[in-house]
Amino acid sequence: MLELELKAVVPDAALLRAALARHGSVRFSGRLLDRRLDQGGALVARDEVLRIRRHEGHDGSVREELGWKGPVHRSAEGYKARRELEIGLTDGAPAGELLAALGYQVIHAIDRWVEVWDVGGGTARIEWYPDLDVLLEVEGDPAAIEQIIALTGIAREQFSADALVDFVRRFEIRTGRPARVALDSPDEQPPHWPAE
Repeated sequence: MLELELKAVVPDAALLRAALARHGSVRFSGRLLDRRLDQGGALVARDEVLRIRRHEGHDGSVREELGWKGPVHRSAEGYKARRELEIGLTDGAPAGELLAALGYQVIHAIDRWVEVWDVGGGTARIEWYPDLDVLLEVEGDPAAIEQIIALTGIAREQFSADALVDFVRRFEIRTGRPARVALDSPDEQPPHWPAE
């Protein structure tokens, strides 16, 4: 599957949620925990990502998937584009142990509270990190992406194909403090995360 996406900083999450609620519905709400793995930097060198992603729903549901993303390209329209493959993992599957046995190690953790909205033919995902701007990621085909952007109330020029690291860098320059994209402990619940 080829994934197309754009991201933007969310100036007002309450207004954005209200706009999305008028045009779509929430598919998932809860913690989204990513563990990126590599083997001696080989994947990073090829601009590839291998990750185990855990969805912990506010309703108590848990789902995990193993995913790979290929190198980033820019589509002709300026969207971030990359090939993505994902497989669902059965409850309790020891994917981390299997990958460790093959020589892969966790190199990066990303933890956030997300709301995933189905809007028209695309997806809008609001992301609250431990200490970073609230972000909106919009995915779909170009028409769906543009339709979602138009209803968000966020100016089109605020959306970019930049990587998370670019949003982190801009946050740190603007605030003068380090961003945090991973929780300090599994029990941490940042106070600015939505309460469900």
